[in-house]
Amino acid sequence: MKALLIVDVQNDFCPGGALEVPDGDEIVPVINELSKQFNVVIQTQDWHPAGHSSFASSHEGKEPFETIEMPYGQQVLWPDHCVQGSPGADFHPDLETTRSQLIIRKGFRKEIDSYSAFYENDDETTTGLTGYLEARGINTIYAVGLATDFCVKWSVVDGVKEGFDVYVVEDAVKGIDIEGSVDQAWTEMLNAGAKKVSSKKLLK
Repeated sequence: MKALLIVDVQNDFCPGGALEVPDGDEIVPVINELSKQFNVVIQTQDWHPAGHSSFASSHEGKEPFETIEMPYGQQVLWPDHCVQGSPGADFHPDLETTRSQLIIRKGFRKEIDSYSAFYENDDETTTGLTGYLEARGINTIYAVGLATDFCVKWSVVDGVKEGFDVYVVEDAVKGIDIEGSVDQAWTEMLNAGAKKVSSKKLLK
């Protein structure tokens, strides 16, 4: 059985948002069409408390996109984004969400960031998604959303590690692209064992 995983299609990651992915909103119509093909639709939602440790504003003298060492490893510092209850944390208004059966919120622990739909950035703290998928008999995931080079990539790589067949819908993802990070993300996802597919193939 298969599921559609919609990663972080939120206002702050779309044009005009605090951490916008270039043309991030262009994938929304594609995702809406795809979701009609799936009986199981799952979304993730970046959900940070104010003053989150991954915000550059929480570290004196630091700028967004600098990296620092955290107890769990290297962390990119971000502009304040997807703060709990803010309009920026809301799903994009054009995204069809009525068919979604589960929303996984991540990044809500102040001291640790969370890119993946499966684990926080320490690679140990689980979101519970694996157990949910297994309990529902799902073995195949189709990943779409934002951003290719961060939350999509980490979710895809972890999904493969957790034993699922994972497909990335290439025209339903967009990346931030920091110094070639999108190409790097595709390399990492495919090397991990994920497969690339187009929405046209799925919508036939």
